[in-house]
Amino acid sequence: MATYAIGDIQGCFDSLQRLLARCAFDPRKDRLWLTGDLVNRGPDSLATLRYVHSLGDSAITVLGNHDLYLLMIAATDRARRGDTLQAVLDAPDRAALLDWLRHCPLCHVEGEYCLVHAGLMPQWRVKKARELAAEVEAALQGEGYRDFLADLWGSKPAYWSGKLRGMDRLRVIVNAMTRMRFCRPRGENGCEMDFSAKGGLDSAPPGLLPWFDLPGRKSADHVLITGHWSALGLYRLPNLLALDSGCLWGGPLSAVRLEDRALFQV
Repeated sequence: MATYAIGDIQGCFDSLQRLLARCAFDPRKDRLWLTGDLVNRGPDSLATLRYVHSLGDSAITVLGNHDLYLLMIAATDRARRGDTLQAVLDAPDRAALLDWLRHCPLCHVEGEYCLVHAGLMPQWRVKKARELAAEVEAALQGEGYRDFLADLWGSKPAYWSGKLRGMDRLRVIVNAMTRMRFCRPRGENGCEMDFSAKGGLDSAPPGLLPWFDLPGRKSADHVLITGHWSALGLYRLPNLLALDSGCLWGGPLSAVRLEDRALFQV
């Protein structure tokens, strides 16, 4: 049995199929770990959703910002120009697909690994992050999920405090786990997220650090598997596998086999 972690697909279904063939992925014995952003901007979000859904327990996907955006526009009819989600919204199996997506985790922890779309705030140990993710998942899976999605969007507050409550608290958790790239160190082991800088490491404005380089980061004792940051590209450290290599923008789609860190790309 092998576990393949794969970066952001964003509707690039043909690339996914070719990558799985290159990995010799067998859903009867192997597993996929997907970093989120299954959908949007690419050519075939519907086929991607249907395929991952069909894999059942052979695939784990965490929610990315584009996945949450799909759930939001389905619940509130707030589509934007440039989306490629209409096929999902018009599909006869729309309800089943969206219900499945709504029940996907915000982060997944197993052994030494933590799978999350963007990253974790430096104050959070992985155990704490999993507990915080469960708060968001409860809101997303509850009867009031439409109201939750309608109020979710926004970038404030941009810092974590255990004193936060209500939507401010949930919004910070979601934004850290699905949108974070650069941060400004703040206080003892804290930070303020910056959502304006989206380039590579050499483009960081003065005073900003990538989230994984923040001093005192308490999740550094696990291997974090992330996507989201296409301008960062494939970036591998002993305790970080950043796998969004920009397939949507003409780069490769990347997979890492966790058992031996072997890399596969198409």
